[in-house]
Amino acid sequence: MSIVPNSPALAELHHGAPCWVDLATTDLQASIDFYTGLFGWYYADTAGRTVAVVDGLPVAELVPASRPSAWTLYLGSPHARATAERAHALGGTVLGEPTEVSTVVVDPSGAAIGFRHVPPDWLFGTNGHGAYAWAELNTRDVQAADAFFHELCGYEITQIGDGQAVDYTLWAIEGETVLGRQRMGGAFAPDTPPHWMVYFTAAPEIGADSVASRVLELGGQITVEPYDTPFGRITVVADHVGSVFSVIDPSRRSPLADDEVGSAIDDPYDE
Repeated sequence: MSIVPNSPALAELHHGAPCWVDLATTDLQASIDFYTGLFGWYYADTAGRTVAVVDGLPVAELVPASRPSAWTLYLGSPHARATAERAHALGGTVLGEPTEVSTVVVDPSGAAIGFRHVPPDWLFGTNGHGAYAWAELNTRDVQAADAFFHELCGYEITQIGDGQAVDYTLWAIEGETVLGRQRMGGAFAPDTPPHWMVYFTAAPEIGADSVASRVLELGGQITVEPYDTPFGRITVVADHVGSVFSVIDPSRRSPLADDEVGSAIDDPYDE
């Protein structure tokens, strides 16, 4: 029997598709308490790792660290060290020493993202209440970002909007959309660095507004009040130490009009 309003589903494990999220924290117990109170997570001690579980499926990890960080998204990689080498060759920066299993790189537009080699039996729950829902790269150098990830991960890139007033691209693998990229405009403070935004799901029975209210009760902050989009009702919040993430109720969506979807971006490397 499900213990949450809607249960997560298993993510499909493809090269370049999201396969994990984690958060570095200086106070593990305080972070456990916050996210348990917010999403109803419980935790499994997996080889010394604190893995958050929803309805039997792992959905995230809390990592003890000397300083807190933002939520980090990991994409599937057939070989993390080779991915790091390829990222470096394409103009990215590799953070730390890559291993056979994982690496974190900064793309040429300035945002950090992880890559992880996962075994065939790897479990990552998505799209249930309190589970990963979506992620998008927010950056100002959109051409550098699109080109880098197209080359590194082979994404098919589709423009949303006119590329001027609205510049958002969808990144897909074999026709399946996996990520988004947004040009940072006037809604972002000038000193906001490029970054990935990780979204967690709010079940329709709970909703983004209730999750935002609960964030305040638990000592966090609402960064952006809940608002409606074609993809669902969204709020941007920060946890008790200021780590920012988004929450989306995908049931509150309205479809994009035909004229809001642009044509696929030409591949500049296609000969």
